[in-house]
Amino acid sequence: QSENLDVYNQSVEALSSRGLTYPCRCSRKDIAAALAAPQEGARHSVYPQTCKTRSMDDRGPNDAIRLHMDRALAQASDGLGFVEDGPLHTGPHPLDHAALLTKIGDIVVGRKDIQTAAYFLASAIDDIREGITHVVRGVDLFDFTQVQVLLLDLLGHKSPRYFHHDLIRDENGKRLAKRDDARAISLYRSEGASPQDIRAMIGL
Repeated sequence: QSENLDVYNQSVEALSSRGLTYPCRCSRKDIAAALAAPQEGARHSVYPQTCKTRSMDDRGPNDAIRLHMDRALAQASDGLGFVEDGPLHTGPHPLDHAALLTKIGDIVVGRKDIQTAAYFLASAIDDIREGITHVVRGVDLFDFTQVQVLLLDLLGHKSPRYFHHDLIRDENGKRLAKRDDARAISLYRSEGASPQDIRAMIGL
């Protein structure tokens, strides 16, 4: 991604040229800002729109760039949505405007003069640049899929198809994750577990 900053910058500027962004000087210390890479168990706080009336002409060097969700939805293609192949949410999913406004809010699309790409924008653009047609990922990201679908539509791209799978959890119901030092499959294998043992552990 560090080699593709020009691509992300052009995408943010394209959104800004249509009046779909605004600069935000609020720090995470001031507010519970929208997460750059959402994870299950992490709280996603809807931005309180403190800077929403600011113009991009007023942008400072340390400002984040937020998507003006109201305007973005107004400019989205009619009937926009995505196709979900996963068994948990099989079928077409039209954008939920109410949820995007009240539960997701004005997400960050750029940070610090676009020196760092924000998660929602970067991952969506990367899928398109790499020719991804089908995305398979955890169900903890399902609610955020429509944000990426919206961004891609605004930038003139068709979204991939999605398959959101259930998560593998420990005996307490907590998802297994590297950030929590969860045991890897390779560790179970090194201790003698067979593929059949591992399949049984995760309910297959």
